[in-house]
Amino acid sequence: SMRVLAGAIVVFDGVAGVEPQTETNWRYAEDALVPRLCFVNKLDRTGASFERSFAMIRDRLSKRAVRLEIPIGEEDAFEGVVDLLAMQSFHFEGDKGEKVVAGPIPEHLKADAEKYHAELVEAIVEHDEEIMSTYLEGKEPSPDQLKKTLRRAVIANEVFPVFCGSALKNKGVQLVLDAVVDYLPTPLDLP
Repeated sequence: SMRVLAGAIVVFDGVAGVEPQTETNWRYAEDALVPRLCFVNKLDRTGASFERSFAMIRDRLSKRAVRLEIPIGEEDAFEGVVDLLAMQSFHFEGDKGEKVVAGPIPEHLKADAEKYHAELVEAIVEHDEEIMSTYLEGKEPSPDQLKKTLRRAVIANEVFPVFCGSALKNKGVQLVLDAVVDYLPTPLDLP
């Protein structure tokens, strides 16, 4: 039963987007007030589209979904992700993608990353008056402040962060597991 879960990762098919069974599970989680992270999977497959899947999540499930990552390439060209909070890229090397390599954002994705970073920061600061006023004064809160505020918002079911990757190729999975630790509640965080 969902009621025993402190938090959940809801996995979406990057080709099919929001499927009926996913929608049903989302409603169960909603009823039980289970905090969620979203993972758009299979971005290495033909026909995959992160943006289409993200739009479906926002349209069918929650306007409170927010991009935490965008993919670097899709289908055959999928090679990694851009972390929109840290504003850096991650590639996954080795036989099974086990080696996570951080680097700069590819030039062709910089404008999108900046735009989505700003959207993400706005979505986070709404949940804390103190950092909101700092932000309105033109100062961006520190990554640590943003992370702490995002964690509180996720636990309160006010924000649903969206990640992306390919589980089969082990690309992006490590970052989602880190996010479970960073943003989902421990049983002690829940009533």
